[in-house]
Amino acid sequence: MNSKLKELEVENLFEAILCLENMEECYNFFEDLCTVTELKALSQRFQVAKMLDSGKVYSDIVATTGASTATISRVNRSLNYGCDGYRVLFDRLKEKGKL
Repeated sequence: MNSKLKELEVENLFEAILCLENMEECYNFFEDLCTVTELKALSQRFQVAKMLDSGKVYSDIVATTGASTATISRVNRSLNYGCDGYRVLFDRLKEKGKL
């Protein structure tokens, strides 16, 4: 975990997110928390990560998602050298048959 992120306010946010129980609650909370642009950017990064993980090349990812190559590179760096946050979610989604 990045020590720059570890602070009470961030932990409070994560605790709140962990309390969400279903998709409707997620939509409602994130719609209140984020702008449409912010939420679309987060979902785009997650889509980019899934595509990179499945072996897609940058040009295919750009064409499908509209993400910049800078965003794709940033996500790729996180996949390869990050904290394995994407990996944990990908593995859990695969277990549930949702990836």
